[in-house]
Amino acid sequence: MKERAPKPTEEKLKPKLLSVMKGYTKAQFVKDVVAGVIVAIIALPLSIALALASGVNPEQGLYTAIVAGFIVSLLGGSRVQIAGPTAAFATIVAGIVASEGMDGLMISTIMAGLLLMLMGLCRFGVLIKYIPNTITAGFTFGIAVTIVIGQIKDFLGLTFEHAPIETMEKVTEVVRCMGTLNWQALLIGVISLAILILWPRRLEKIPASLIAVIVCSALVKLADMDVNTIGTLYKISSAPPHLTVPEVTFDRVRSLVPNAFTIAVLAAVESLLSCVVADGMVGSKHRSNMELIAQGAANVGSAFFGGIPATGAIARTAANVKNGGRTPIAGMVHSIVVLIILVVMMKYAALIPMPTIAAILFIVAYNMCGWRNIANTVKTAPKSDILVLFVTLILTVVFDLVVAIGAGLVLAALLFMKRMADVTEAHAWVDIDDEDTDPDNILLKKIPKNTRVFEINGPMFFAASNKYRYVLDDKNIDVLCIRMRNVPAIDAAGVEGLMNIVKRCERHNVKVVFSHVNEQPMRAMEKAGFVEHVGRENFCDHIDTALIRAAELENEISAKRA
Repeated sequence: MKERAPKPTEEKLKPKLLSVMKGYTKAQFVKDVVAGVIVAIIALPLSIALALASGVNPEQGLYTAIVAGFIVSLLGGSRVQIAGPTAAFATIVAGIVASEGMDGLMISTIMAGLLLMLMGLCRFGVLIKYIPNTITAGFTFGIAVTIVIGQIKDFLGLTFEHAPIETMEKVTEVVRCMGTLNWQALLIGVISLAILILWPRRLEKIPASLIAVIVCSALVKLADMDVNTIGTLYKISSAPPHLTVPEVTFDRVRSLVPNAFTIAVLAAVESLLSCVVADGMVGSKHRSNMELIAQGAANVGSAFFGGIPATGAIARTAANVKNGGRTPIAGMVHSIVVLIILVVMMKYAALIPMPTIAAILFIVAYNMCGWRNIANTVKTAPKSDILVLFVTLILTVVFDLVVAIGAGLVLAALLFMKRMADVTEAHAWVDIDDEDTDPDNILLKKIPKNTRVFEINGPMFFAASNKYRYVLDDKNIDVLCIRMRNVPAIDAAGVEGLMNIVKRCERHNVKVVFSHVNEQPMRAMEKAGFVEHVGRENFCDHIDTALIRAAELENEISAKRA
């Protein structure tokens, strides 16, 4: 018997914080504190901007960075992950808030958190990799497009006649209201963009978004410009996060399940992608299942304390690593510093111009869109992958992420099944003594006179069932030998297809012998009672023994005829 390969060591459900603290030093603590402070300064304008893009008050973005950021660092499976509000959730959250209100968002986020925790406990972390990159790239680019469209109003200082919710409605409203363009707002937006683009080329250590906020806030205030600021549109609160409990009913929960599922899947994909990027930067290996549990707990905590959905933030995580952060302590420091800024300096956030917020989100959208990856996919990928990418992208923009991910997964699955069906085949062996056979082909064996051998290659599943339907075209034989060494997997339709072949053989008094059935197909056949029907003695571990068995059956049949 063949020896089975040892199973890989099961991933521990243990927070990374407990592992890295064993050899923790004072020098690393200093580095973590510095990194945490810098990341907090980066997170401040981003969290406010993302909260506004999500249709909630500015402080709720900071609540998310504080609560979710601390919990992920405390319980997470990565050494350097920084969590908080991200652009990926902006359009989803805005849609939920507009249609379901803040209570609906809280319930959806709590359910999503519970789903994430369940995914981690069930060790589903490894399954995230089965979501095709084309779907991830498609909805990420689609989200970037919706963010840009959603910020055109503030960047241009437009006055809308209506309050559109859907992305395409916003496009229509922008065109309709273009006559209300505010040139002062556009000037502040252009100055903000210039700072955001040019500043990192000179002084990368100081966040460009912070400089843009300070400079443009001062310009609007000192020049008394007619430009909307956060303070003119929103009520600013410097109160720390406080516990809030939504009103929950069964009907409300049931109606919000699709939203919760979308948040959970997106949070899982985004956070684990961020972990993989971070692993490459610090030479570590994250614990995906523990990270999912931490992300789930973080989303539950964020919802109860007034925040919005959170996940791992790739840009902030990268900034953490670049500035010396190597343990979860940096992420915890980041959350504490954001809390201090919220309590002490939040009143100054009222001065931030809305065009500056729009410019920050334009840069966020550009950084997340991955246009180079999409351009490379269009150049090199098969047409089916390109189709999945653009279907997901377009549906994300025109409809929403739920429709886009659902349609993308269904389309990707159908195309994958088609590819698998295309590579599945069944072909006949011929006797080495036949005239048309190349005698130098060492793969050919000496086949008993009244035996036919068919070899099936590829997975046997419902989409490929027509590929091996013709196996018994020749009925003037005594034994049919089916070789299955290249069949890695089989489903119920595949077993049923083989059963139909066996029953057809029985009607024509033809015996069936199987060669080299792999582990998964064998288990499926045993479970279906197929092995007992055919006879366990007719399942051979090698083609040579299968041909010997075929010869024995031929002799038995000949003896009966005599």
